Order: sequence, then C-alpha cells, then structure tokens
Amino acid sequence: MNFLLPPWWLIHVAVAAVWLYEGLWCKLLGGEPNQARIVGAVPQLGARFVGPFLKMLGIVEVVLALWVLSRLAPVVCAVAQTVLLVALNTCGLLFARKLIHDPPGMLVKNFVFLVLVWVSASSAALQ
Repeated sequence: MNFLLPPWWLIHVAVAAVWLYEGLWCKLLGGEPNQARIVGAVPQLGARFVGPFLKMLGIVEVVLALWVLSRLAPVVCAVAQTVLLVALNTCGLLFARKLIHDPPGMLVKNFVFLVLVWVSASSAALQ
C-alpha cells in the first residue's frame, strides 16, 4: 500500500510550507492582521507586546519550517510542533474565541495538520 503515499520529501515540504506561511507571511510580513487582534486579546500580553510577540512567534515558526526540512531529530521536532500548536490553539480559544472565524474548523484543520506532522516525523525517523 505504500505505492499510494506521496514521496516523503513532499510530505516534509507540505509541513514546512504551513509553518513558513504562518511564520513568514502571517506574522513577520503582517499578511494576516487578525492574528494581531487575537494576540492582543491575551490579557498577559496586551497591546504593547503584540508586535514583538508576533515577530518572535514568526521567527519560531520559520525555524520550525527549516527544522522539518532538515529532518534532524524528527520526533523531537514533531513534539515541539505539537506543543506549540496546542498552546496557540488553547490560548486562542481561551482569550480570543470571538475573534476566531471558525473555532471548530480551526481545531479540525490543526488536528489534520498534526497527523501530517507525525507522518512526516515517522517517515524521517525511518530514513
């Protein structure tokens, strides 16, 4: 049944592309302004730290994209991706639920993405 799977490199690129889009376009280049509103809704951050926090998070997400492509310590990389995504989803739902367009849809999409993250990690660990 492995003949039905896409090539492993394509799976890694797909995961990295999501992190690169989220980090570079949405946060570092400001392509998704709603993310600033969502971060601004977190009481501990407030409006003063929105910009620096988004820049830092964008850098972390770009680094995750590069880490996925490097295939170094793939299981640790998958754990890091899972922890970050669960933390971001949890904070978003706790503090900014009304600003998230479709909270259940976000959870479903991120669940599917994490399945792909772990497929990528397991394939890199086997190679």
